[in-house]
Amino acid sequence: MRIARFSIDGNVAFGAVEGESPPGTTDGLVLDIIKGIPFADFELSGTKVPLSKVRLLPPVLPNKVVGIGRNYAEHAAELGNEVPDVPVAFFKPSTSVAGPGDAIVYPSFSQEVHHEAELAVVIGRMCREVPRERARDVILGYTCANDVTARDVQKREKQWARAKGFDTACPLGPWVETDLDPSDLTIQCTVNGEQRQLGRTTEMVRSVEDLIVHISEAMTLLPGDVILTGTPAGVGPLNVGDEVAVTIEGIGTLTNRVIKRG
Repeated sequence: MRIARFSIDGNVAFGAVEGESPPGTTDGLVLDIIKGIPFADFELSGTKVPLSKVRLLPPVLPNKVVGIGRNYAEHAAELGNEVPDVPVAFFKPSTSVAGPGDAIVYPSFSQEVHHEAELAVVIGRMCREVPRERARDVILGYTCANDVTARDVQKREKQWARAKGFDTACPLGPWVETDLDPSDLTIQCTVNGEQRQLGRTTEMVRSVEDLIVHISEAMTLLPGDVILTGTPAGVGPLNVGDEVAVTIEGIGTLTNRVIKRG
């Protein structure tokens, strides 16, 4: 099931996305509005709205976004780094989250902002110290993410809080796909239609299950929390006016445009 969060006539709701559409369009897609929230038992209302008539929002509002750095060997190498012995975790605040179609606002304190296409894991229930064999049980589903990074600030400040945590630095969407095997998916990033990144989740150094085990050893994960699983090689600059799109096999495409801070 594809679960979207949307607004219509000033109201916010969740809905199940139904139908098929040509790539890059929402033609033919409808939302069956959900009674309740997707983190508990819910029913479909049977009330359907064309997707073209609503505004898609970030599919979840996470309490926290936990990112994982250098989880693809070729990406680590392209930035002159080695694969770490243990996963490198960092946080992106909830205020960094943006939705499909939202603007990425170029931060005033950076001169080098990069795209990073990533598979995002959405947690479905509260959990801690999750054993590996139960890791899939705590997942609601998966969505596309762009771990937008002020690369010059990341290098200069060493700590990644400002470099990866500025407002709009975490686009998510377009929806959460609940029926998906994340172990072998294509991840692609384009900028203005030109391919920049192309990889597969088979290239991840540590699997989704391994990451959930590692993170939940230290902290409680809450429904709606998001784990970013790392980016393939090919990261590169974004400029004001660029349109960046992250496409993941079995999920869809997340598109955002870069704008200058007003």
